[in-house]
Amino acid sequence: MTTTVVAEAGVNHNGDLTLAMRLVEAAVEAGADFVKFQTFSAVRLATVTASKAAYQHAATGSVESQLNMLRRLELDPAAHRALVARCAELRIGFLSTAFDVESVDFVIDLGVPLLKIPSGDITNLPYLRHVGSQGKPVLMSTGMATMSEVGNAMTVLENAGLPRSEITLLHCTTEYPTPMEDVNLRAMTALRDAFGVAVGYSDHTRGIEVPVAAVALGATVIEKHFTLDRDQVGPDHRASLEPDELRAMITAIRNIEVALGDGNKSPKAGELENARVARKSLVAARDIRAGEPFSAENLAVKRPGTGVSPMRWDDAMGRIARRNYAADELIEL
Repeated sequence: MTTTVVAEAGVNHNGDLTLAMRLVEAAVEAGADFVKFQTFSAVRLATVTASKAAYQHAATGSVESQLNMLRRLELDPAAHRALVARCAELRIGFLSTAFDVESVDFVIDLGVPLLKIPSGDITNLPYLRHVGSQGKPVLMSTGMATMSEVGNAMTVLENAGLPRSEITLLHCTTEYPTPMEDVNLRAMTALRDAFGVAVGYSDHTRGIEVPVAAVALGATVIEKHFTLDRDQVGPDHRASLEPDELRAMITAIRNIEVALGDGNKSPKAGELENARVARKSLVAARDIRAGEPFSAENLAVKRPGTGVSPMRWDDAMGRIARRNYAADELIEL
């Protein structure tokens, strides 16, 4: 099964449409299935007194409020439409996480094929109801959530009309960057087993190994932040991949998909050829004369594997040699 890779541009455009366009191009070059942005109105998203998270303070300083930071990072409707057009031109899917009801309606008007619920809205009842009523498949990030909260959100979505089969849960740890000891990747499979839905992984670790491991564990979707330059000023750059790293991650994911195979344990064509060399056969341990019985003293097990299998050792014991054998010669039964 092919994993859907979502290259999360997020707000790493810093409010600059030209930079956003370059992010689209980088996602295409890396081989992503979708490039995803964030759609919000700063004044609908945060109050004037809302504080920044610790990672936002570290990345952008403490002088600017969260509201003012968000204002800098907004993309207006015209910019969104320009990005949609560019994605269509370059044949990559466009997505955007909508952080409020009005933004949900706007991204639907833009033609997004699915909706993304961010971790911060998994406890937002009116928002969940609205998303669930839109008839679109949903990716729901589960950062900061308990199993009970995930279950409650699922119930809201289903009661709003969204079939469970249209929900994909993304395991996520809302730390930027996420320390390895906080990843808890097995929680992804726990979500799948608990709720009977497809699962994926939204990654905030440094590096590419955890998303690749998630694919090996059954992730159907991988979402990963990326940036053109990790040293840019902004809240998410430090926990993002640069373009070469994004490309390496996607290459590794595609390799793992192939390597997972079909699960049937049977030798491949190349192995069958190698078996002739690597496996062993029953051979004469010394010269054997016709009429002599085979025994542990005159038989040995050696390469190549083109003769009688050593699994027939017991069957060979006591049989009479029908002809002379030289030492190391393959015997016949």
